[in-house]
Amino acid sequence: MTSRFIEVCKIWLVLAVIGGPGVQSVFAASNHQATQSNTLPLKELQTFSEVFQRIKQDYVKPVSDKKLLDNAIQGMLSGLDPHSAYLDANAFRQLQIDTTGQFGGLGIVVSAGNGFIQVVSPIDGTPAQKAGIKPGDIITRINGKSVQNLSLDQTVKMMRGKPGTKVTLEVARKGESKPLHFTITRKIIHIDSVKSRMLEPGYAYIRITSFQANTAASLKKAIKKLDHENKNPLRGLILDLRNNPGGVLNAAIDVSNAFLNRGLIVYTKGRMADANVQYKATKGDILDGAPMVVLVNGGTASAAEIVSGALKDNHRALIVGTRTFGKGSVQTVLPLSDKTGVKLTTALYFTPDGHSIQAEGIKPNILVKPMAVNKSPNDNFRTLREVDLEGHLANPEGNHLSPRKHQDILKLAHTDFQLYEGLTVLKSLVLSENLPHPHTSQNPH
Repeated sequence: MTSRFIEVCKIWLVLAVIGGPGVQSVFAASNHQATQSNTLPLKELQTFSEVFQRIKQDYVKPVSDKKLLDNAIQGMLSGLDPHSAYLDANAFRQLQIDTTGQFGGLGIVVSAGNGFIQVVSPIDGTPAQKAGIKPGDIITRINGKSVQNLSLDQTVKMMRGKPGTKVTLEVARKGESKPLHFTITRKIIHIDSVKSRMLEPGYAYIRITSFQANTAASLKKAIKKLDHENKNPLRGLILDLRNNPGGVLNAAIDVSNAFLNRGLIVYTKGRMADANVQYKATKGDILDGAPMVVLVNGGTASAAEIVSGALKDNHRALIVGTRTFGKGSVQTVLPLSDKTGVKLTTALYFTPDGHSIQAEGIKPNILVKPMAVNKSPNDNFRTLREVDLEGHLANPEGNHLSPRKHQDILKLAHTDFQLYEGLTVLKSLVLSENLPHPHTSQNPH
């Protein structure tokens, strides 16, 4: 037993040496704690050594040392939380691909939980969304194979592949008595993270589907374009972060900063000194204080929750929709080599007012649940207005609604009730800002 124990200790020493500066600091912290308590997990290491040797000796077929140790590392990390993971060569490469905003697959963002894989959100315009995959769906089988107890990286790898090939998903959905089955064709997924349009004169709509390195730059470009289209500064903006699974932290900070002149955006707290960081806004609100509404739902996660929390706590926007996902942990990628790494949860996010996002999410200022508004027989008929008359005089300020645009706004109540309500709230904010401020009048004597 003694020789086996020494062999395993040597293996762990080798792992610590090749881990690079980041991993060395983790081992240093562990050694510091061990010195303080004067204890080492000798019994547990002996158990590990015994199990390692038993598998090598008695398993039904030979298993390489590398595979056993890789599996041990994966189990050690996956047992911590759903977001910590060992990144082997394939997973490490895939992480790099994800940050470029282009990859081959279904266009679906997932998280691990309760032994299965849950859909955080399908990405706009991708095969997954078009097939009908929805946030909250539980993926139970991929191509007929159960995903129970598989790692998140393993299931993602099963769903991605060569464009043009098909993937069959078995999905459990709340409210459905039987599993649903989807056959989806893989495509190259191009993520355009910012989409924009005018809802009506003065009122703009911007949707951010995920946070990538260039998202803030794309946002500023979109607002300039909308300003030009409106021919006047925007009166108000709806920022749609529904089903946004998050992404790059710096992008979330830059997007928040784009709408703020001052104040705290977010701060992180962890065990290591460098995990305790505050991110503050700098002057330069691109909307110059125009009212904002942020739309959120249960698929709004991570970086999207940072933006929501920053704008809410700084009283820069009203949050409308339903409570967000609640992914408030920070993952740091620690390279082990140029091909592998460890994704480790190192801190938690806190909003400017000191609220933890983790497992709590952002509570909206105004709760608006998605609703299906039934059409009435009279929906296609409306009262004749001046704008409908042939040869009517144009509004000298260019602020009239075209008949088609007016109808589009009315349709929002049926096609996207939350957006319709968000626009109503935004108009109320603009109206309240434009009302004359009350003043004390003096009665003559």
